[in-house]
Formats: sequence, structure tokens, C-alpha cells
Amino acid sequence: MRTLIAFVMFVVMASSATDTVAQAVTETRHQPAGQIGKTKVIGWREQIILPEFGSTHLDAKIDTGARTSALHAVDLAAEIRNGEEWVSFHVPYLGEQRSVRHSAKIFDRRKIRNTSGIAQVRYVIKTTLVLGVRQWQIEVSLADREKMKHDIILGRTAVRDQGLLVDPAKSYLAGAPVSDAPGKPPWRP
Repeated sequence: MRTLIAFVMFVVMASSATDTVAQAVTETRHQPAGQIGKTKVIGWREQIILPEFGSTHLDAKIDTGARTSALHAVDLAAEIRNGEEWVSFHVPYLGEQRSVRHSAKIFDRRKIRNTSGIAQVRYVIKTTLVLGVRQWQIEVSLADREKMKHDIILGRTAVRDQGLLVDPAKSYLAGAPVSDAPGKPPWRP
């Protein structure tokens, strides 16, 4: 009797899953490329802008295995401004003079594991991210990523509420980042 009940439950669940997949396939056929329903498909790497730091286009790796995003920043110095903690730092953009410093209010300090699995306490700031035509606030930790291929990784908390789906087989699906910041030329892959 238990076997029969288990079998019936399996058949019901399987047919329900099949109907859901069939519905998704049908809906997808009528969607523009890079779109599934209301979900925007992005690649495992994308070009972004961080306009608050005057960034030119950065090559970002979308890393859903990482919880928190990480930006390559060096020469970090914490300070108190009007009773609030701030951090100043340098983001070594290609061709930028090292004398250009950026600063941001410290949002948090977190223990974050690096790529080797070693926990580090890092400053976390909030900043605006521009990806394609979308822009939103993200939390990003500051870390020395000099030995890493990408200047920034976008962790899952940066993308989870944005209706984005990552295609690990594709790159640069979001298109060139569109920023209101003056003097930002369009990026071309």
C-alpha cells in the first residue's frame, strides 16, 4: 500500500513538473533574446559602471557562489568624518593615476572568506551599480584583488532581487552599461 501511495505521489509530482517546464518553454519561445518571462538573462561576466567612483567600464564576474561582492581597492585608510566612519581608497583603473582617491561611508565590517578560504575582516560600503540599462544600490567589500582576473565580483546578494538569471555559458548579455555620468564612452566587447 505504501509503495502504491508513493508511486501515485511521484506520478502527480512528475506531471506537475512536466506541465511547469512545458509552460516555461512555451512562454520562452515568445520572449526576446536574453529574456525569460520578466527575468533578464545575464552572462557570467558583464561590463559595469560604478558612477560614484568615476569608474570607466569594469569587467565584472558574476559569482553566485560568493555572498558579498568585492571590488579591487588598495591603500585603504579609515577615518572619522562628522562622527561617522569613512574609508578612503584607490581603485587602480587601467591608466588612472594612483593619486586619485575615492571615499565612502563604511556600511559594515564583515568577516569574508577569500578565494583561498581564509577569513578576512573587510570594509563594506554601499554604491550604485550600472549593468546594461539597470542601476541599483549594492553592498561591496573592498579587497586587494590584484592577482584576480576581474576587478570586481558581483555576489548573489547584489543580483538576487533584480530579476536576473545568470547563464554560465555566455558573456556580456546585458549590453553596454548606460550611465548618466558625463564622459563615459560606450563599451564595446
